[in-house]
Amino acid sequence: MIDVAIFPIPNSVNFPGVSTPLHVFEPRYRKMVTHCLEHQLPIGVCHTEKVLRTIDRPQRLDDILNSNQATYKPRDIFSAGPVKLLEELPDGRVLIEVETNIRLQLRREIQTLPFSIWTCEELPDRPMTDEENLRLEQSKQKILQRLLALTHTNADIQAALSNDYWQLMSAMEFSFCVMGLIGLDAEFKQELLEMTQAVRRLERVLQLINE
Repeated sequence: MIDVAIFPIPNSVNFPGVSTPLHVFEPRYRKMVTHCLEHQLPIGVCHTEKVLRTIDRPQRLDDILNSNQATYKPRDIFSAGPVKLLEELPDGRVLIEVETNIRLQLRREIQTLPFSIWTCEELPDRPMTDEENLRLEQSKQKILQRLLALTHTNADIQAALSNDYWQLMSAMEFSFCVMGLIGLDAEFKQELLEMTQAVRRLERVLQLINE
C-alpha cells in the first residue's frame, strides 16, 4: 500500500513512464504541492468521474488564485509519482512535473481537507505467456511502422521515431509510453490505463491507428 495526494483533473489520463507537467493555481493544490515536496509524498493525477461541486459565478484571475474551484470525484485507477518543482511564479502559481512511474488503484481516503490523500494499491500487469510476449513485440513494431507511414512528411517526427529511444524500448514499457505520441480521447485512454494486459493495450492502439 502507498499513500498518495490526489489531483483530479478532467480528461487528464496519464501513464507510467510519461511525465506530467502541470500549472497549479488553486490554493488547496498549491498547499498539496508544498506538502508533497516536504514529505516526499507522490501525487496521483486522475481523470474524473463526476463533478461534486461547481463554481457558477464568473471569476477574475485574483478570484481563481485565492479560492478553490470545482471539486471532482477521481477515477479509481490512475498513475502517480514524485513531484518536481519547476518554477514558482510571483503571484503564487507553481509549475511542476509529476514523474509518473506507477499505476495505482484507490482504496481508502485518509484525508479530505485541504486536499485529498488516499491509501492506494499498485495495479500491475498480469504475467504474460511466451505467445503473448511475441504478439506484444509484433504489435510494437507494427505501431512504429504505421506511425512512420502516417508522418512521412514530418522529418522531425520521423527522426524521433527512428532513434534508439523508441526502437530499443521494451515492448512492455512501450505499451504505456506510446500514449504520449498519439492524441487520444480521455475515455479511450482511461480504458487503456485500466487494462492489465500489455498485449491488449497495444493491439487496441494498433486497431485504432489502422482505423
